[in-house]
Amino acid sequence: MKYVSKVVAAAVLGFTLAGCTGTAIKSPQYDSSQYTVLGHSEASATGIMLFGVIPIGQNSRFVRAQTAAIQAKGGDAMINTEIQEKWFWAWVLSGYTTKISGDVVKLKTAH
Repeated sequence: MKYVSKVVAAAVLGFTLAGCTGTAIKSPQYDSSQYTVLGHSEASATGIMLFGVIPIGQNSRFVRAQTAAIQAKGGDAMINTEIQEKWFWAWVLSGYTTKISGDVVKLKTAH
């Protein structure tokens, strides 16, 4: 019985640590001669924390929102970015919605 308890405890710890990984928004610096502005775009993504400890789409919501906003205009990157966040709560979960807006740009290729 002690063996089962140790395995369960190790599994819970492993899942908890795996849920704590994050992602980063890529934001390189561009000179205005390197791109063409396609227009303004915005998108949002939501992540949930089930029972306050189980992340569902939580860590990737910033990147998902940025990617969706860029793809909506067919661009390569985003400048003049603004990030807004809202949250909501229910009995067994809390949710976080991230909205990203900015100007989508198409990078010029070197000849």
